[in-house]
Amino acid sequence: MKDYARNSSRIRLLLSLVTGVLIISIVILAFTPPISRDALIHHLAIPKLYLKHGGIYEIPFMAFSYYPMNLNLLYMIPLFMGNDIVPKYIHFIFALLTAWLIYRYLRRRLNSIYGLLGAVFFLSIPIIVKLSITAYVDLGVVFFSTASLLLLLRWIETRFPMRYLILSGIFCGLAVGTKYNGLIALLLLTLFIPYLYSRCAQQGEPRFFKAVGFGVIFLMVALAVFSPWMIRNYVWTHNPVFPLYDHWFNPQGGYSRASMGLFTVRSVMYHENWWQIALLPVRVFFQGQDGNPQYFDGKLNAFLLLLPLVVLYQIRGGSRIIRTEKGILFAFAGLFFLFALFTSTLRMRYIAPIIPPLVILSVFGIESLSRVAANFARPISRAIGKGAVLVIVLCLLWLNANYIFDQYREVRPFHYLGGRLTRDEYIETYRPEYPVMQYINTNLPPDVRILFIFMGNRGYYCEREYIFDMSKNKSMFQQFVKLSTTTEELLLRLQSLGITHLLVYYDIFDRWMKDAFTVEEQGFLKRFFQIHVKHLYVKNGYGISRLEAP
Repeated sequence: MKDYARNSSRIRLLLSLVTGVLIISIVILAFTPPISRDALIHHLAIPKLYLKHGGIYEIPFMAFSYYPMNLNLLYMIPLFMGNDIVPKYIHFIFALLTAWLIYRYLRRRLNSIYGLLGAVFFLSIPIIVKLSITAYVDLGVVFFSTASLLLLLRWIETRFPMRYLILSGIFCGLAVGTKYNGLIALLLLTLFIPYLYSRCAQQGEPRFFKAVGFGVIFLMVALAVFSPWMIRNYVWTHNPVFPLYDHWFNPQGGYSRASMGLFTVRSVMYHENWWQIALLPVRVFFQGQDGNPQYFDGKLNAFLLLLPLVVLYQIRGGSRIIRTEKGILFAFAGLFFLFALFTSTLRMRYIAPIIPPLVILSVFGIESLSRVAANFARPISRAIGKGAVLVIVLCLLWLNANYIFDQYREVRPFHYLGGRLTRDEYIETYRPEYPVMQYINTNLPPDVRILFIFMGNRGYYCEREYIFDMSKNKSMFQQFVKLSTTTEELLLRLQSLGITHLLVYYDIFDRWMKDAFTVEEQGFLKRFFQIHVKHLYVKNGYGISRLEAP
């Protein structure tokens, strides 16, 4: 018994040390200037504009400025103090909080060793590491949706007290108020509640109306928490979830996204056949690649698929409440994935809320394998079985550790921390448009207005007012060219919007011009640039130009 206690203490200490090393590794990776695409487009750019304006205001040319912004508002605090690295740590805190939820649940259901293993597994999963070093909002959705789900499990276990249901609704509302894909969690959990109450209520308790009532209470609480963003959007656009489903709320001239279905995209753009598309639920666990939309723009760990299958095989083992909870975790992960698969472009971070349930189920799978190995009759068989389980644990952690090593090679934090690269040099290494932004901030007067053309909408580092060329999936510049009969008319159309300068990524613009315009229109555009556009500064294919009358 003393040997068992001593071994358990050593394992806990080892896992605690691994957790500490993992956290420090992520903290170092995150201590670099922001360069991530969506941070520069949205998650930092909009809070920066709010601070410059003195408060929240409508930005019509940015459709994503209508998204809910619970975490983005938190980012305003360090941005106000002149620090744009701290938002990464705010985002990482939500990963730590989710790991704490996983630890608490597994410690209560299994023991503290499995709880620590679950926390380490979650924090080291590649997509979680990637999100932890970026100023995005997905880890907020992961934490809030996981908290809501686990509170719902607690509500069932403790015989339906109202406090757990209300708390679950609050956290679900916070998830929706952080990112719209929290709506999937809201839909699933609202539907789960009546079904689970009907299944788990004791004989003789009122079922149907009380079950529906609980679902309505949960939904109302969640919507109340989410309501500030719905009210804001309704006042601005008459659509509480703008730009989603805008054709429902504004049939005449509403915002619409010209998008192909998932299967069409993967067939036409990626040349995938039917069986490759059918295997998407499996492929996401094996084929993920950062920065590659075809391969889901992120990486998971294959054991997130394999280990829950062990639980599925043995799901009838254990107490009734544990079987119920395993079933709920499976249902939430599976249904969330299917909804995300058919409602949006498949990106790893869009399905991130399924990761904590899968981590919990994976740890249950490891515990099941350990129990099977411990029950072997022959000592040699027990030793081999325990060794096999240890190998599985080491393999899954090594896969994650290898990704972290790759991140150090990609992010190169010590180049910045050690002073080998200045802040400006580090940013330019990853964002080739940055020198042009520096030129703009240093040389252009504060009253200019710049039109971004093929800039990827990355406006965070621009200190002057700007607008995007793409509006409602159409190029404003292209429309103006086709409507104009003289170069002076095109100039006046641009100036009517207050545009004084053009910021263009010419590598794409030159190719686009040949595809988007007729030969006559191409000649018209060349005359316009010769007469009315004065190039000021060009580097790395990006150029800033001033509009001028002849």
